[in-house]
Parts: sequence; C-alpha cells; structure tokens
Amino acid sequence: MPRFARVVKIEEKGSDVNLGAHLVRDAFAGAFQHAAVITNDTDLREPIRIVAQEAKLPITLLSPVSKPAESLRNVATYVRHIDRYLAKAQFPNPLVGPDGQPINKPQDW
Repeated sequence: MPRFARVVKIEEKGSDVNLGAHLVRDAFAGAFQHAAVITNDTDLREPIRIVAQEAKLPITLLSPVSKPAESLRNVATYVRHIDRYLAKAQFPNPLVGPDGQPINKPQDW
C-alpha cells in the first residue's frame, strides 16, 4: 500500500535572476545614474559587480542585515544598513485587529 506525505514548500524562483538581468540591462541602456539594491542574496554578486566595474555606475547595497555578505560588500560602490529604518516602519506592538483583539508581532522582529 503506497504511503504519502503532504509537503508544502514555499520558495521564490527566479526573482534574483530577473533582478540581476534587468539591473545589468538598465545599466548599459543608461536607464539610471545610480542603482540601489536591497538584498543580502549573494546570487546578485555578479550583476552588482558588472554594474559597478564594467558599466562604471555607482551601486549602493542596502543591507537588510547588520553584517552583509562580504562578497556583496566587495563589489558594491557603497553599503548602507537599513535595519534601523525598517524598525521605524513597523506597526506598533500590539496592533489591534479588526475584531478588537491584540495582534502581537514575533519577538525576533
């Protein structure tokens, strides 16, 4: 008798490839003078390097983590940390739901 397990897998696909392709295309098309990318995804290292070194355009890495990946830091023109800005953009805790009940955000936020 076959046995089955239900598997739920939520995964983004292709967003880093799409961002990288458009970033490089737009750089060489002259669509921007300075790019900013919010990421810590090292898959974007090469597109960031191409923009900075080959297209010779400044690119700022806006890091959502306090210690961005070294490979990204090494190729970006500038690195800025946005965690302090993200904290200010969060809803108050607790937030009152539509039913009047409090909604608490996770502690690690």
